[in-house]
Amino acid sequence: RRGRAACKCKATFIIYLLKVIKMKLALLTATLASASAFVPQTAPKFGTSLNLKQDFLEYSPYHDHSAVKVNTFKNKAPFAGKVVSQKRIVGPKATGETCHIIIDHEGDFPYIEGQSWGVIPPGNREKDGKPHAVRLYSIASSRYGDDMTGNTGSLCVRRATYWCPELQADDPAKKGICSNFLCDTEPGSEVRMTGPAGKVMLM
Repeated sequence: RRGRAACKCKATFIIYLLKVIKMKLALLTATLASASAFVPQTAPKFGTSLNLKQDFLEYSPYHDHSAVKVNTFKNKAPFAGKVVSQKRIVGPKATGETCHIIIDHEGDFPYIEGQSWGVIPPGNREKDGKPHAVRLYSIASSRYGDDMTGNTGSLCVRRATYWCPELQADDPAKKGICSNFLCDTEPGSEVRMTGPAGKVMLM
C-alpha cells in the first residue's frame, strides 16, 4: 500500500510540474508575441538598421574622457543641424506639451551621454534688437543617436508657456522663445547649435 501511495504522489507531482511548465511556456509565448509588436519592421528613414553594432564611438579605455570634445561650435560660428523628426510625446490630456526632436548632424557634431547642446533661436530680442541668447538642452539620446549611426542626436523639449489669469489664456508675449521654436520645427528645419557643453555629468 505504501508503494502504491508513493507512486500516486509522484504521479500527482509530475502532473503538477507539467501544468506549471505548460503555463510558463504559454506566458513566454504571449510575452514574445507582444514584444514583437514593438520591434521596427523597417529601418527609420533617417538612418540605417537598428541592428548596427554599437561600439565604433567608444573610448579606449571606456572610462577615459580626456579626449571628449567640448564647445567645438560656438555662438559666432554655430553648427547648422537639420531636423529629421519632431513628434509630441505626451497624451492629449497631459499638462503642457513635450516634443521629441531628432537632429541630423552627419557625424560632424559628436557628443557623449551627459553633455548638452546649445540652441540659438532665430530672430532678435525685442528690447534691444540683439540676437537671442543660447539655450542649453540636455541631449536625450546616446552618442549613437536614435538610429544608432552616430549621425543624429535628440532633444526632449517641453514647450514653455505662461497662463495669464487676466486673459484666461496663454500670453504669447511671455512664451519661451527657444522651446516654442523647437516644438514648432518640421523635418528639414535648420537649427543653429553650439557645444557640446559639459564634462561634469559624463556617463
